[in-house]
Amino acid sequence: MNKSIYVKFLIIILITIFSISLAQQNKDETIPPVPREMRATWVATVANIDWPSRPGLSVDEQQKEIIAIIDRVAELNLNTIVLQVRPQADAFYKSDLEPWSYYLTGQQGKAPEPFYDPLEFWISESHKKGIELHAWLNPYRAKHSAMRGEDAPNSVLVTKPGCAKKLGNAGFYWLDPAQKEVQDHSYNVVMDIVKRYDIDAIHFDDYFYPYPEYNDGKDFPDDDTYEAYKKSGGNMERGDWRRDAVNKFIERVYNGIKNEKSWVKFGISPFGVYRPGYPSSIGGGFDQYATLYADAKLWLNKGWLDYYVPQLYWNISRVDLSYPVLLEWWQSENTLKRNLWPGLFIRPEVNGRTMALEIVNQVMVTRGIVPNSKGNMFFSMKSLMPKDSLTGRMLLEGPYRNKALIPSYSWLDKIPPAIPEIKTDKNSEEIKISWTTGGSEKPFLYVLYSKQGERWIYEILPGEKLEAVLPLDKKVTLIAIGAVDKCSNESRSEILSVE
Repeated sequence: MNKSIYVKFLIIILITIFSISLAQQNKDETIPPVPREMRATWVATVANIDWPSRPGLSVDEQQKEIIAIIDRVAELNLNTIVLQVRPQADAFYKSDLEPWSYYLTGQQGKAPEPFYDPLEFWISESHKKGIELHAWLNPYRAKHSAMRGEDAPNSVLVTKPGCAKKLGNAGFYWLDPAQKEVQDHSYNVVMDIVKRYDIDAIHFDDYFYPYPEYNDGKDFPDDDTYEAYKKSGGNMERGDWRRDAVNKFIERVYNGIKNEKSWVKFGISPFGVYRPGYPSSIGGGFDQYATLYADAKLWLNKGWLDYYVPQLYWNISRVDLSYPVLLEWWQSENTLKRNLWPGLFIRPEVNGRTMALEIVNQVMVTRGIVPNSKGNMFFSMKSLMPKDSLTGRMLLEGPYRNKALIPSYSWLDKIPPAIPEIKTDKNSEEIKISWTTGGSEKPFLYVLYSKQGERWIYEILPGEKLEAVLPLDKKVTLIAIGAVDKCSNESRSEILSVE
């Protein structure tokens, strides 16, 4: 055999052997999974609690505040914003069904000038950071006492005056949940948002029938609606009738969302105690079942939601309302294994260090009690915004040191996206990595894995990002890319050598 041909043949054999050996080595590699945890914050707009800081800010000021909140959420390694877009039968988005919110422009019914759609802006800017945006609606509140000025001509108080009830003398109005016209209107508002916006979830809080203090301690004024029900042949006791109306609405909303966009989640954050005596160590106190007419346990048992956020706003050590005792009870009721993420309250009046320690401990307790679907939501973003927030700092230095993916929703979708195809370009200083994903499903996130020395490092990237750069001084030997869909399913990853 010619010597040059022999040398070439030998080189080919050696390269082949090396490639096979390297492929086997890569095959034997195991990439540690990325932590899974819901880390969410409520951004309340009613009474300008969190955003905007006051009614009537300029569009530029509004948008700067939005960016500041989103940047801070990313900085704290949170992954979800729950934005209140309908605080009182109004809208923080362009709507043909309800007026622009007073809390946005300082005048109900007045659009931002120059025009922009705040919800669209929030979604776009959040997704650029790989953060989910959940649209939070109050289904029945028609007017809050914090609103000033006249009702807009297209306010439900003007267009459907028979649907809303005046509560007390403070300025509250409430839609009557048992009226079909109310149910249809609020359902249409939900579905309008689902159809037109790229939201990740619809979210309701704990306001169903109003708290008694809204009506000066008196019962909800629905004698006319209840009498009409009885005259039509109805025979339910009033409390059961009220609960039935809310139950039917919750089930309808869940099914409507799924029929329109199966990947859009539905979450509810009810009052943290189902009823006094559930569990037995919980004594007296507020009864949401008999006062708000919220049969929250039923919704969880029936699976009419994708995530459940009981507002467990009490300390671990409080005997009559213990955080872990209540969480254990809700977990026992979670028979369909929906995502259970308790809500925590960062109380501004409590000493900063005391509050921070309590919150961190509650996060750790949650991890222990709900290990397969870890997560919490914080009320509210206002307490986490300051750079010197002790709670924010202790979360970031402790349980939130590293970023996390949201737990998946296997009952909605368990099929992961296609495996990304990776290309690399290495020079003397860095490794440039780019990737594409086949299939019809556009990933919401990507996870870039790199083996640096003996350790695997991960970075969670937004779905619109298709390239990254790693400096050579990180001693990267292997890389991989995982694609993550809107239900938080992650694809398999092909490991690629960059040595």
